[in-house]
Amino acid sequence: MPEPRYSKSEHARRGKDIYERQIAPLVEPSNRGQIVAIDIDSGEFEVADKGLDAASRLLGRKPEAQIWCVKVGYPAVHRFGPRVRRGRQ
Repeated sequence: MPEPRYSKSEHARRGKDIYERQIAPLVEPSNRGQIVAIDIDSGEFEVADKGLDAASRLLGRKPEAQIWCVKVGYPAVHRFGPRVRRGRQ
């Protein structure tokens, strides 16, 4: 893996900005639940069922990619802790 070139906050800011402005309109209609791996330097991306698959394909094309991952239609790629189900008893 390439060495990080940005602080964590700058990495996240760039990834979110590229996703929202350039990629979301292309992938959101038909890829809910898929993972998008984005090179935050070039804006190139890959979509796959698993983050590792998307990142591996992107690194195959761009070995120096600075990768940010997003799960289409969700606020985070992974969830930690229990899931609260509302409306069920």
